[in-house]
Amino acid sequence: MLFRLKVLLLLASAAVLGFGGWILGFALSPIELAAPTVEFSIRPGSTLRGATRQIIEAGLSMPEWKFVLLARANGASAQVKAGSYQVSAGVTPLLLVRKITRGEYAQAEILFVEGWNFRQMREALNAHVDLKHDSAGLSEAQIMAKLGAPGVPEGMFFPDTYVFAKGSSDLAVLARARGAMKKQLESAWAGRAPDLPVTDPYQALILASLVEKETGRAGDRAMIAAVFANRLRLRMKLQTDPSVIYGMGERFDGNLRKRDLVTDTPFNTYTRLGLPPHPIAMPGLASLAAVMHPARTDALYFVSRGDGTSQFSRTLVEHNRAVAKYQMPGARRPAGR
Repeated sequence: MLFRLKVLLLLASAAVLGFGGWILGFALSPIELAAPTVEFSIRPGSTLRGATRQIIEAGLSMPEWKFVLLARANGASAQVKAGSYQVSAGVTPLLLVRKITRGEYAQAEILFVEGWNFRQMREALNAHVDLKHDSAGLSEAQIMAKLGAPGVPEGMFFPDTYVFAKGSSDLAVLARARGAMKKQLESAWAGRAPDLPVTDPYQALILASLVEKETGRAGDRAMIAAVFANRLRLRMKLQTDPSVIYGMGERFDGNLRKRDLVTDTPFNTYTRLGLPPHPIAMPGLASLAAVMHPARTDALYFVSRGDGTSQFSRTLVEHNRAVAKYQMPGARRPAGR
């Protein structure tokens, strides 16, 4: 009797070891893929078996029952996470189980460029194939309400590259960009110079958007911010072309004319004192820093040299000379004051 029991135990142990070796062999063998890289999605609410079918249908060749058995053996039957995934040649069933239970989603990215306005941001979002376009049918006011930040969206998002899981909502990306701008603005405002002519962070954001649109040259930003700051202190009109252009909207055809400068809009800084009502674009970190720490200068004017740099002047006489030197007849009006 004892001998038979020992035999049964040995047979059972051999069976367990054999099964273990068999499942281990399957778990560590590369899965045959339909292409070098395969993307698949697991739908929300999918069971382990349903998720496995979706994976196989996407182009991963493996026995369904073996993968389900392996996943259950790893305690993963109730831990499958819905989302979009990507696998490459060499992936094994064990790695795949870990990927779909840890939520190691396929990723994509989107770039919001410094100086973009909100319309351009929405165009980029709507054109991105890896985003869920939840904002597509919403108004600007509705989008901001969804983000919990009622108000004008212009300038309220931080320009940067945002990485996200494929299939994410565009509202989630906007929320991250909004949070990033809030954080950067608060940090910049906390470290600002003590004598700025703006009274709150939002005014600083508006001014930074003007600096952003006036130049792409890092070395000129602090000087342009200083010119604007000096003009605000002296109650001089800012006379900045980008703000006028923004106020023109779709009427702007690429050529700023004299009649445009005398046609009043809330954003025409040639006809109105002070800052425009809200930002005209997304300022980057360098423009925020320039506004919080403008250069020390008496300059009140600047004009484009035509090479991406600006000529700064303290007096109108000096400025007129600079305009005569750098502004070519018939050319598009430069950013001169």
